[in-house]
Amino acid sequence: MSEETQQQAPAAEAPAQTAKAAPATLRFVLGEKLGMTQVFDEKGNLHAVSVVKAGPCKIVRVRTAEKDGYTAVAVGFGDKKESKLNKPDLGNFKKLGTAPVKHIKECRLADVNGFEIGQIIDLAAVFKPGDYVDVQGKIKGRGFAGAMKRHGFAGQPASHGASDRERAPGGLASRRSLGKVLSGQRMAGHYGFATATISKIEVAKVDAQNNLIFLKGSVPGAKGTIVSVLETSKHKKHITAAQEQKLSASKAANIKGAAKKK
Repeated sequence: MSEETQQQAPAAEAPAQTAKAAPATLRFVLGEKLGMTQVFDEKGNLHAVSVVKAGPCKIVRVRTAEKDGYTAVAVGFGDKKESKLNKPDLGNFKKLGTAPVKHIKECRLADVNGFEIGQIIDLAAVFKPGDYVDVQGKIKGRGFAGAMKRHGFAGQPASHGASDRERAPGGLASRRSLGKVLSGQRMAGHYGFATATISKIEVAKVDAQNNLIFLKGSVPGAKGTIVSVLETSKHKKHITAAQEQKLSASKAANIKGAAKKK
């Protein structure tokens, strides 16, 4: 082959490097709530489930006790353009040597050995059907609300001319001689948009190919909000023991009498 031919021939492309998988000891992911649907289990029972697009999530930072004073792993979810970042955040991502992400949240671990920046969390290796998780997110914001909507008060009687007191909270005084309203009294105010955690939700199905996890029941937040899914801190699983059927004394006597007649 001549030199001109060698120059015209394209260079062989380097094989694409696949990202390493994070250790399965990190049972924590971030995701976007897509909504609710229904799925059937193996026994044919129908369950209402919440669908969360949990991934791809990657490790963007590893905290060590020597450098940071505690051990934790920062998980990132969602891509973000560099033009949308301010200079401090852009410089931080360049210093870490990772692509910018939209959402970041830390998860504390007892041991961070084996974790590296850029590792991808394998959803199928982390959660399986039958596991229990805790889901945290922001509930829907409802603005300024009255005491009935915010705290579930029953309201005042709608009779005897009390037309303007039907949705009033009632008396606020707690003591006769104090002369002021105690702090913490349930009154009208800002309702919603607070962080809420629902513990021990069962995983119904995991679609690792599409990074989807199906959770039985509802999870906090509206469609499109970001939620964190973590292995539950409660007891792992409910165990229902088989109970023997108890007979009353009168029913047992009737059965015994019927047997004697035969």
